[in-house]
Amino acid sequence: MSPFTDPSRTDSGTDPALDGPDESLRRSLGVGRRRFLSTCTAVAAGAVAAPVFGASPALAQDRGRDHGHDHDHGHGRGQVLVPADRRGIILYTVRDATARDPLASDLPSGFREVFKQLARHGYRQVEFAGYNQHANAPGGASLESVQGARLLRSWLDDYGLRAQGNHGFIPSSWPLTAEDKETFKKHLEIANILGMDHMGTGGDPTGSSYRADWDVAADKWNELGRIAHREGIKLYTHNHDGAYGFLLDGGPLDDQGRPTRSSGIRKLEYFLKVTDPRVVWLEMDIFWAHVAQYKFHTYTAHDGSTRKKVFDPAGLVVRNNKRYPLFHAKDGVVSTTNGQGYDMVPFGTGVIDYRTFFSRVGDRNYHNPMIEDDNSPSATDPAQSLREAKISYDNLAALRKRC
Repeated sequence: MSPFTDPSRTDSGTDPALDGPDESLRRSLGVGRRRFLSTCTAVAAGAVAAPVFGASPALAQDRGRDHGHDHDHGHGRGQVLVPADRRGIILYTVRDATARDPLASDLPSGFREVFKQLARHGYRQVEFAGYNQHANAPGGASLESVQGARLLRSWLDDYGLRAQGNHGFIPSSWPLTAEDKETFKKHLEIANILGMDHMGTGGDPTGSSYRADWDVAADKWNELGRIAHREGIKLYTHNHDGAYGFLLDGGPLDDQGRPTRSSGIRKLEYFLKVTDPRVVWLEMDIFWAHVAQYKFHTYTAHDGSTRKKVFDPAGLVVRNNKRYPLFHAKDGVVSTTNGQGYDMVPFGTGVIDYRTFFSRVGDRNYHNPMIEDDNSPSATDPAQSLREAKISYDNLAALRKRC
């Protein structure tokens, strides 16, 4: 498969028609691109007023005291590494709260109350992990519809939050079935109503280690990316540790005719080369990238020799900066027993050097770090996930570039 030339190393890597003031207006209105263009044609002689996108007065007052401005407010010296409007959280971190029965608990329950609490913590962005909540919460169990998306958008606007992505539907079929294509387009419509710039998945493009399978995955993602691009959405894939393991692309073949050795390229590095940078994007899960650094540091070359190659997550982002609009920011403490090198903990309470990571990748007004902690929900402490979300927010806000 021929590699793509990546314009993201010199510019935004997007179609200029999707990045102008009209596109910003379309997103603030929460309408699809086709509908927006037809509306603008019909009212070319008039003006379309976008709603004010911001917090309610009470929350705005709280945010006036936000300590995330570009000044030192007792959290060390230097420039803020993650601006206030870029601090987000994936709702998977507080999934127990959105799934909680509001009739059985005084704690925040369901999307609306969770949005309110996250806004109080200081968050400005959320990434969805599906659109289901407890049936007794306002709006009912499933908000995976046009009507549900409009309700969610109204709550986001009420609390000054922006939806930045979703781990949602990626068709399993390839070639695409008509049914899968229509479902995918429905999710793009929902994303547009919510005002998202991005839509993606929590999985890897493929679980295979073989180049042929990654070529197939690239073909599929290029086609899905083109469909999303036509609707003004950037399609992204997420990673776990295995996706930054070494690709098997040469050497002797096994009894099924598959290669058994590697040229030293990692799977998602290869994926970056063979996908179209204009339509396919990535979300680096920084925790899992560090697990990959711990696990995958040697490979068997085509000639049979063992070679060392330590993974540098920040370095990969720097080389492909505009391909990574989103991050999962979750922390870990050292583990010598679980085979992964780290155990997850709330952001800022572990050993992953986020100050160095964010300083190296730069472009702080482009990247969108989403706090994630798979382990925050607790069966014995129902308030834990939202409490830890506050701890993580404060630590993200406190990060400063070294002078």
